[in-house]
Amino acid sequence: MNESGNFYLEIIMSASMPVKVVMIILILASVWSWLIIFAKGRVLASAQSGGKKFEEHFWSGVDLNRLYDKLAKENNTGMQRIFVSGFKEFQRLKTSTGMVSSIEGVDRSMRVALSREVEKLESQLPILATIGSTSPYIGLFGTVIGIMLSFHALSDVTQATIALVAPGISEALIATAMGLFAAIPAVIFYNRFSDKVERIYAQYDAFKDEFSAILHRQIGQ
Repeated sequence: MNESGNFYLEIIMSASMPVKVVMIILILASVWSWLIIFAKGRVLASAQSGGKKFEEHFWSGVDLNRLYDKLAKENNTGMQRIFVSGFKEFQRLKTSTGMVSSIEGVDRSMRVALSREVEKLESQLPILATIGSTSPYIGLFGTVIGIMLSFHALSDVTQATIALVAPGISEALIATAMGLFAAIPAVIFYNRFSDKVERIYAQYDAFKDEFSAILHRQIGQ
């Protein structure tokens, strides 16, 4: 570890207990946010690529009955689940009545599937938002506590010097820095992931409408 690293480590280790507690909370919050960032990044990337591949396969002229029979046996997610939910309801209505006069039930089934898929994509994003919005205040709380303790220590000495105040103020400012260190990545990736979820939702919703139009044309034939 270099000299600056030793310096910061020494400040953290010599901090008062309340400030140490604040620092531990911020470290845990930062680790938690990075775990969410890596996991959610993989999930959203997989959802985008998976939706694109399925859409290309869907529009390649594949037989919808064969595609449904294949996907019905698998554990589907994303656009595939929307397709399976809609086509399953379409087949059910067709089987029970001999013909399908309306596909309102199909649209409703696909909307429910779409809502559930987006809900899964949005999971844990509120945690990132909470970490991003509260970490600076937690760090500021540690700073206030550290400064209060530093000034309180001056009451026991007859002559106040900068050497007596500087260590306490340094540890207090470290708490603020750690709060920002935890908050900034959380806010950045929350905004980035929220934008990705919106794009995926638009992709899924467009597919739902296009598939619904295909089923409408089949009814009219």
